[in-house]
Amino acid sequence: MFRRIHWNNRGRKSIVWRCLSKLEPTGQECHARTMNEVVLENVVVQAINKLLGDKSTYQTQLQQNIAKVIRNAQQNTTDEINERLQELQKELLKKANNKEAYDEIADEIFKLREQREKCTVDTAARDAQIARINDLQDYIKKQRTDLEAFDETLVKRWLGQLTVWGDHFTVELKSGLKIDIEG
Repeated sequence: MFRRIHWNNRGRKSIVWRCLSKLEPTGQECHARTMNEVVLENVVVQAINKLLGDKSTYQTQLQQNIAKVIRNAQQNTTDEINERLQELQKELLKKANNKEAYDEIADEIFKLREQREKCTVDTAARDAQIARINDLQDYIKKQRTDLEAFDETLVKRWLGQLTVWGDHFTVELKSGLKIDIEG
C-alpha cells in the first residue's frame, strides 16, 4: 500500500507515493521504490489511451457486465408472483367458504407478497446498475482517441487499482479489466 506525500528531497519539492511501511511502523518491510506522482499519472494516461485506442475491448467487457447483471436477476418476475397470488386467493376463498383450514395458504400468500416486494426492489437496483453501465459506455464513446493529460474525473470513474512491479505497472479498472504498462 502506498501513500501520497509531499517530499522535499535535497531542496527539490515534489509529490511522491511511498510505501506505507516506510512512513509508519507496520511490521512489514517494503522494498518498493518511491514513485513520483507525475510518473504514475503518465502510466494511467498510457493505460487509458491504450484502452480508448481499442474501444471494442472495453465495450465487450461492459456488455459482459450487463449480461451478468441481467442473468443474476430474480428468476420469479412480479407477473409470475401475481399469477400465483391470484390462484392462492381463489383457493383461500374456497377453503374459507367450506370452513376448512387455510393457514398454509395464508402463510404462502404472505411469503409471496414479501417476495414480490423484494423482486420490485431488486428490479429497481438492477435497472440503476444497467443505467450506470450505459452512462459509462456513453462516456467512453464521447472520449477522444488519445488523452493528452491526466484527468482526475476520468481516473476516479475508471481506476480500481494501480500495482507497481519492478519492470512494469498493472492498471486495473473497476470493471476488472487489467492493462500492463512497461516502466
